[in-house]
Amino acid sequence: MTQLGLFADPAGGPAGLRYTDNFIEAATEQDLIGGIAALPLQRFQFGAFEGNRRVASFGYRYDYSLQRLAEAEPIPDWVLPVARQVEAWAGLTEGSVRQVLCTAYDAGVGIGWHRDKPHFKEILGLSLGSPCKFRFRRRSGDTWERHTLEALPRSLYMMDGEARSQWEHSIPPVEAPRYSITFRTMKRA
Repeated sequence: MTQLGLFADPAGGPAGLRYTDNFIEAATEQDLIGGIAALPLQRFQFGAFEGNRRVASFGYRYDYSLQRLAEAEPIPDWVLPVARQVEAWAGLTEGSVRQVLCTAYDAGVGIGWHRDKPHFKEILGLSLGSPCKFRFRRRSGDTWERHTLEALPRSLYMMDGEARSQWEHSIPPVEAPRYSITFRTMKRA
């Protein structure tokens, strides 16, 4: 098991980034992929643009046209046991995960540089199906500090602290179909 500490040296990765391999069993991974594939996934919409990845949001979704959070369908029962397992690993209280995003990436699809919306606090992602390069960057003067994490199938990452607030992240086009479940907690108002 590989795990970056919550206060890792930025040379080894952004502070606040944690990672572990083999978070779930292979059979659970197949069940989750089947659950995602059965969802009415829609191409990711952000304003006038449409992403190539297909998604379904639960709990809350970000409405880019209204520029605010909107309620979504409840988190599905088949995701809840994994959400509880994710919360326990992250040291969060049960029920902390309030938003879930299920995503399907076809071969050749990635996601551009971004930070998750400020409404969310901790961001945890379960990687399924195939590996991906999970890239991080932050501006440092006239250059960029960079870090790449190889997110293996069945692995879990968590972004908090600097990894969440100061670093952008992206995924270059994947080589094979990939799925992910992103678990988000909410910032307290």
